[in-house]
Amino acid sequence: MFKRKQNLPWVGLSLMADSHFLTATRPLFEQGEVEVLEWSFDAGWEDTIPFWASELIDFYSQRDRLLGHGVTYSLLSAEWSDRQMHWLKQFQAECSRHRYVHISEHFGWMSAGNFARSAPLPMPYTPDAVSLGRDRLQRLADAAKVPVGLENLAFAFGQKDVADQGKFITELLEPVDGFLLLDLHNLFCQIHNFQLSIPELLASYPLARVRELHLSGGSWSRTTPDSNLVRRDTHDGAVPEAVFDLLAIALKQCTNVKAVILERLGHTLNSEPEIEQFRQDFNRIKQIVKRCG
Repeated sequence: MFKRKQNLPWVGLSLMADSHFLTATRPLFEQGEVEVLEWSFDAGWEDTIPFWASELIDFYSQRDRLLGHGVTYSLLSAEWSDRQMHWLKQFQAECSRHRYVHISEHFGWMSAGNFARSAPLPMPYTPDAVSLGRDRLQRLADAAKVPVGLENLAFAFGQKDVADQGKFITELLEPVDGFLLLDLHNLFCQIHNFQLSIPELLASYPLARVRELHLSGGSWSRTTPDSNLVRRDTHDGAVPEAVFDLLAIALKQCTNVKAVILERLGHTLNSEPEIEQFRQDFNRIKQIVKRCG
């Protein structure tokens, strides 16, 4: 069914419910190469997903190979809102429909008052923020009934946000014995944007809690024509060589990894060269996981 050596982390994909993703990934699914599937379930609450995507979700759920990834809960929003209460009710129904191995959400916040939604943004590391985040994460854990975790963030308003993020996440996870979803491209963004060393940044995170790894590509941008290049986690390009290097390092230092997931927005896979690169990236991940095992 799945081509996997025992005791190695599963290697899989983040599901994008569009036709470009299906075209790019169909051979991988048909050949049994996709050992685990991650589904951003709250994306499916807003739009009707195609039949083939629903079938994939059910297939991996029935085989205990489905990972849940929330996007819009907004863990660190200061005010507990009706929107979040509704989200949790939908989430409870989601967990009754599908059998998830574990559930992750993003560190940070993405909604506040009339500010409806954005990419996740950081919160200052303070005792009150930790207390608030622990409450929100406990609510998530109570509804999930499976292990819950947080994904590290690429965004930071300054060097202190970067330095504090690992400690902040550690304190949020401890009461629920949660896991860290370590996004390696997000680390790559921080390393470049804040001129950090790999050992320095990795050491700031609770590596023993890492249960899942993410890899993706991204893009470069400038705030002004003469400003420094900023790396962004936009999920619209090939995986950089430096991120593959980070994978090999992380697999050696994170001894509890259960799954490694490749992410890319489906609509960015709209040419044969991009599709071929995506498949090569996936196969490269499998090779590194096998070599490091």
